[in-house]
Amino acid sequence: MNAHPPVRLTWVQPEDLVGHELRQAAQDGRDAREIAERWYAAGGGPAPDRAGASEPPAPPRLRALAGELLDELAVLESPLAADEPTDLDAIVAACPHWPGPPEAAPTVGRDRLHAAWLGRAAGCLLGKPVEKLPLDGIRALARAAGDWPLSTWFTARGVPAGLLAAHPWNRRSASTSLAENIDGMPEDDDLNHPLLTLLLLQRHGRSFTTADLARLWLDALPAGRAFTAERIAYGNLLAGVEPPRTARLRNPFREWIGAQIRADVHGWTHPGDPAGAAAQAHRDAVLTHTGNGVYGAMFTAAALAVAAGGESDVHGCLAAGLRVVPPRSRYARAIRLGVGTARTEREFDTVVDRLHAVYDATHHWVHVLPNAALLAAALTHADGDFTRSIGDAVSGGWDTDSNGATAGSLAGLLAGRPDALPERWTAPLKNRLATSVPGFDRVGFDTLAALTHQEALRP
Repeated sequence: MNAHPPVRLTWVQPEDLVGHELRQAAQDGRDAREIAERWYAAGGGPAPDRAGASEPPAPPRLRALAGELLDELAVLESPLAADEPTDLDAIVAACPHWPGPPEAAPTVGRDRLHAAWLGRAAGCLLGKPVEKLPLDGIRALARAAGDWPLSTWFTARGVPAGLLAAHPWNRRSASTSLAENIDGMPEDDDLNHPLLTLLLLQRHGRSFTTADLARLWLDALPAGRAFTAERIAYGNLLAGVEPPRTARLRNPFREWIGAQIRADVHGWTHPGDPAGAAAQAHRDAVLTHTGNGVYGAMFTAAALAVAAGGESDVHGCLAAGLRVVPPRSRYARAIRLGVGTARTEREFDTVVDRLHAVYDATHHWVHVLPNAALLAAALTHADGDFTRSIGDAVSGGWDTDSNGATAGSLAGLLAGRPDALPERWTAPLKNRLATSVPGFDRVGFDTLAALTHQEALRP
């Protein structure tokens, strides 16, 4: 009988999770030194950085130990817990400037929502070919093409072959996301999740529960299209674990960026109501995330809500987002760092270098904190300009497609209508989105705007 190589699944195998949980423990201030010593003494390795799965697979004894250590790490108390609650009531209590309900909530126009969808797609697509690339690689590729600061799509045209070999594009994305290859918006989790949120609201309205979202995922989200914290939570659901424990059980990615990329529709459909948007995003986020991971969704939803309600100043949007985040949390500090650095440094490359100096040694490139700082810095520095917003967000590295998508969403709302966005960003999208979410493949962004508008008008 021929032996078959083992299946290596990213983001789920216990031996690949321990290193990530040890890093998360260090960030949380949990003393995990004794557990780390046992892990490395047994032959365990550090967290896989870019691939999400180590090679070769662990032997059974090491995999069993990994599971035991993950459970031990889960019960270590964090000294930061009081400042970083996950329960919504505790979050509200921790926020001295939590916004009240709007006296008369404004409506959001279909054109504004159309621009938001287009902006999210364009920013995501700009970041796709350089996702996972280090900062020096992104800069080198763009400069070789004569496009720095970023002002248009990445391209391989004119880039020396040696440079392309040294800094290869994201292999899954280059065929659909370089300028010479773009033919509509390809599938991406940064667009799949807004579609799922729209589907969630269509089925359950604003009163949806976290359990409703869980059932929707099992019904409409292919497991292979979920990553990091979402993939862990998905597996937990299949094992019979109920939310919100799905976010905590052996999930070292619970403070990564996943919930933040799911928040847009919650904001778009609550124009002028940042508190309502944040509370709705919270119910979504706790399926997969805790603490700072949840704050990413709440911050984004609140900032987008005030933009959807007619706020024309990006700085006011960011300030509104901060009002729904516990001020002593690391997420709030990340936003303040990004905004403050962007205000004090004229050159955005210098802003990015300062942020990388703070986070590179301690945080994974998909963690929510460095990406939140970069997003806030990019939006602050761009001052509402669409091209600069997505260009700055992508040029800073880390989770390039996710940051470009969120920056484009907010900048699109501020632009107010599709024809206010530069045609070089919207025309290649061809009003067509590929997705594996049932019922939406090849849907037009104008159609999505109309469907989102219906949900925004729902009481």
